[in-house]
Amino acid sequence: MSSFEIHGGKKLKGEIIPQGAKNEALQVLCAVLMTEEKVTISNIPDIIDVNKLINLLQAMGVKVEKVEAGTYNFKAKDINLNYLTSEDFKERASGLRGSIMIVGPLLARFGKGFMPKPGGDKIGRRRLDTHFEGFAKLGAKFDYDSKEYFYSVTAKKLTGTYIHLDEASVTGTANIVMAAALAKGETTIYNAACEPYLQQLCKMLNSMGAKITGIGSNMLHIEGVKSLNGCFHRILPDMIEIGSFIGLAAMTQSEITIKDCSIPELGIIPDVFKRLGIEMEFRGDDIFIPSQKSYEVDTFIDGSILTISDAPWPGFTPDLLSIVLVTAIQAKGAVLIHQKMFESRLFFVDKLIDMGAQIILCDPHRATVIGNARKSALRGIQMTSPDIRAGVALLIAALSAEGKSVIHNIEQIDRGYQNIDMRLNNIGADIRRR
Repeated sequence: MSSFEIHGGKKLKGEIIPQGAKNEALQVLCAVLMTEEKVTISNIPDIIDVNKLINLLQAMGVKVEKVEAGTYNFKAKDINLNYLTSEDFKERASGLRGSIMIVGPLLARFGKGFMPKPGGDKIGRRRLDTHFEGFAKLGAKFDYDSKEYFYSVTAKKLTGTYIHLDEASVTGTANIVMAAALAKGETTIYNAACEPYLQQLCKMLNSMGAKITGIGSNMLHIEGVKSLNGCFHRILPDMIEIGSFIGLAAMTQSEITIKDCSIPELGIIPDVFKRLGIEMEFRGDDIFIPSQKSYEVDTFIDGSILTISDAPWPGFTPDLLSIVLVTAIQAKGAVLIHQKMFESRLFFVDKLIDMGAQIILCDPHRATVIGNARKSALRGIQMTSPDIRAGVALLIAALSAEGKSVIHNIEQIDRGYQNIDMRLNNIGADIRRR
């Protein structure tokens, strides 16, 4: 188990480029299974979760060619369907949450898909009902082996239909969209997720010959086609990294320019950080964060304490609540963080409290942060990263703290952030991997 040794209290300065979006990469990489023609994808982040998925695709028979850093060609002409019931497949796929999105493409193209119970962050219950209920409405038969924890779906043919999702699941919507793209007839998906990454997937599929309308809304219409072609697709910058860098700049009183942010795709993310009192300036497609000695949390109009909560897009993404929480530690004022979607995602705050933060964990979903207004610095401690986003929140806290901190289990951070230590060291941080 690797660790970061962080010597905090240093102001950072410089430019940083966000990586390609992890959550988009996991979707569009699964979409290469939709065609036997060549698909080229650029701006792929070099992170553990994405590399695991690429390796899984290779093991399934997809030919993968690295063109240059971040750009790959994929050709899924000869897929080994027998491999999908092998022990090697079960082991590989179960270690990656995003692997669930290979089921829709396999079902659409080959009439069957298999999946062990997928892994991922331990942030609470993340059910798969939405995926399989959608497949069933398209005409697939679902089977679950509770002893082997193994899912399978089969269909002689898929037929378009009306589907009202029970929740606006991003991966569920992605899976059903990919299955419906090759179904016979028209499919309407209501209460669909509409995150930028899902929009990117739909745009990619359309460039391959799919007929999807309503992109960006919660109602998608898909007219099934017989086959899809190859394409070129470029992944958006990672909005979670961008938000992380905004919080980092505020906590460490640093002057940072975040380059090439695709600002129109960030939704309300910049506005939420502005409500924490963080100044920022849009310079073309870059975000400039000046060094701030202090920042003050906004209140509601009646003067009551601000609540920041997550919601399906275009609401605030749950992946950034951990970052908002840690950023509020040194703000002036108080804020209630309400994590509605996952019941275990706030269970890292005890480590922040040990560092000197004033936080009340109200229940598994809510925490009140009483800002310290820089009256005292956080202190360095030893801690363990429980998941990707909490890990980076702890890293931000450590970079702002006095003295040495050690974060164990940084494989969690590496799952979602590409060379984060090297990139931050390049602008003045002191992070040592050991």
